[in-house]
Amino acid sequence: MAYIFGLLIVVIFFGVMHFFTELKAKEKIIATVAVLSFVMGAVFYNAMQRAEAEHLRDVMLRYKQGKSLECDGIKVSKKSFTLSIGTQTFIGRSESKHAGEMVAAKGCE
Repeated sequence: MAYIFGLLIVVIFFGVMHFFTELKAKEKIIATVAVLSFVMGAVFYNAMQRAEAEHLRDVMLRYKQGKSLECDGIKVSKKSFTLSIGTQTFIGRSESKHAGEMVAAKGCE
């Protein structure tokens, strides 16, 4: 849906420039390509952010279910780490060998 909306914006932009400006064809094409690049960059950024958020939700769900995770070469589980929701990191429990160690949830598989 976002792709269609983005392309619609570019088409409207080009139409307005074509009918209501006195720019040369080359200038219109350059401006349209610039706007298209911006719109497609925004769509790509949103898709990447959505994928990262989904990955983090999956990691946190598996942790809460008591499953073991592999994070940056470290085995993370409820037994040895606690989860900080605000920073999305796992913090080593004081009684474990990973005491005080912090592991980012986004580095988990």
